[in-house]
Amino acid sequence: MYAQVGSAGLFGLNAFPVTVEIEASKGIAAFDIVGLADASVRESRDRIKSALRCTKINFPDAKVLINLAPADAKKTGSGFDLAIAVAVLRVLSLVDDSELNKSAFIGEVSLSGEIRPINGVLPMTILAKKNGVTRMYVPFENAKEASCIEGIEVFGIRSLGELILHFNGKVRLCATPRYIPDEESFFGTLDYKDVKGQETAKFALEVAAAGGHNAIMIGTPGSGKSMLAKRLPSILPAMTFDESIDVTNIHSVAGIIDKDHPLITKRPFRSPHHTVSTAGLSGGGSIPRPGEISLAHGGVLFLDELAEFSRQSLEILRQPLEDKKVTISRASGSVTYPCSFMLIAAMNPCPCGYFGHPTRKCICTPKQVHSYLSRISGPLLDRFDIHVEVAPVEYSDIASDKTEEPSSKIRERVQAARDIQNARFRGTDVNCNANITPDMIREVCRLSQKASDMLEKVFDRLGLSARAYDKILKVARTVADMDESEIIDAKHIALAVQFRSLDRKYWNG
Repeated sequence: MYAQVGSAGLFGLNAFPVTVEIEASKGIAAFDIVGLADASVRESRDRIKSALRCTKINFPDAKVLINLAPADAKKTGSGFDLAIAVAVLRVLSLVDDSELNKSAFIGEVSLSGEIRPINGVLPMTILAKKNGVTRMYVPFENAKEASCIEGIEVFGIRSLGELILHFNGKVRLCATPRYIPDEESFFGTLDYKDVKGQETAKFALEVAAAGGHNAIMIGTPGSGKSMLAKRLPSILPAMTFDESIDVTNIHSVAGIIDKDHPLITKRPFRSPHHTVSTAGLSGGGSIPRPGEISLAHGGVLFLDELAEFSRQSLEILRQPLEDKKVTISRASGSVTYPCSFMLIAAMNPCPCGYFGHPTRKCICTPKQVHSYLSRISGPLLDRFDIHVEVAPVEYSDIASDKTEEPSSKIRERVQAARDIQNARFRGTDVNCNANITPDMIREVCRLSQKASDMLEKVFDRLGLSARAYDKILKVARTVADMDESEIIDAKHIALAVQFRSLDRKYWNG
């Protein structure tokens, strides 16, 4: 007897259709799996035999051969268990072909017959819908995640026995209602109203949020750098549904989805420790998994104590910051993960932290200060659009009863600037000023005569690189958008140049 069951595989973010073919014939009883399956897939033979025994179903007394097509694509993981088990049930005539038509099955089967959750259900569901699948059978804990996709029926399965009862018509399962996120507040417990003083740093991060720019903060210990950075997501614009799906796909593959709230609607904020490895930052493994830079896609990657990160880890950021994607190559193939994020970094100006402090004396030697700052290479520093010096907080600010501006007010201005950019870049792949491509920059960043003259003088005097020139133009474009000005004026250029001055102060003596 021959039968086919639909399923799906995953390599990185790339889901691909898999057809589980089964052929049962007379002969010495055997159960073999072919089709470039790895050890975890081949081990499903024992799991499925045990699950059928626990469900009081006898395994076919025949020579059973399973082929996972296409046979030239490597199959990994336990997600094919459910489809293989259903194929065996079809051979036993416990399932009709009508139930298998336009259906897909993914999930891990335990020895007791329980269906266990797997990673990457969302991208596989998206693929199934594109391929015309109308019914998706997934583990119960993955059902909400799969139901985020409209136009496909999702059935959450708890056990193999439950699925058999459903196929026999004794206890029919109900499709999982489509998951729609609750209308919850965008703002959490972290709010800029709790930050006393630091108006310059707050404005700099507001500009960064309005244009999607990278920013680095330099200041003494206790000046509030981490406090400012952790509140940045509270002023970022709300995510669109497409952005939520893109971000959720990555988190689904990484296996860090909340089963009760599977769709990510708040922009990610990732803050890895400075001991993180290069693989942990960029992604890796024999089957490449997303790293911190991909998990921050659509949100913020915050590197606290930047100079404490290893040089190799920092330098690996340079290409992803430009390309907005990271490609991980292994012998089994290459995986590309998106990584369009805002890079926010914080660091002290020296090992003791008090170089340049107005009242406390720095105990570091000039050589130590130079060695510490040299851990940040020029090319990496050049990729920060905005440089912010965070001064120590004054006593008058801390003791003041003044009510600080809440994040909700700042976010209104940020959203207004993003709305202008969305209208400007409609129909293109650009979504914010930080991502303006070189071929667009002359058309988008139109300067007044005074602004052009000022930028020429600044370029010659400071010896800026071509990248720094572009960064200044993009930041000035954002400031002009916040000012609701179509033309970039001299004051906008002046502010953008001011945000690029710290490399001259600290790294050039």
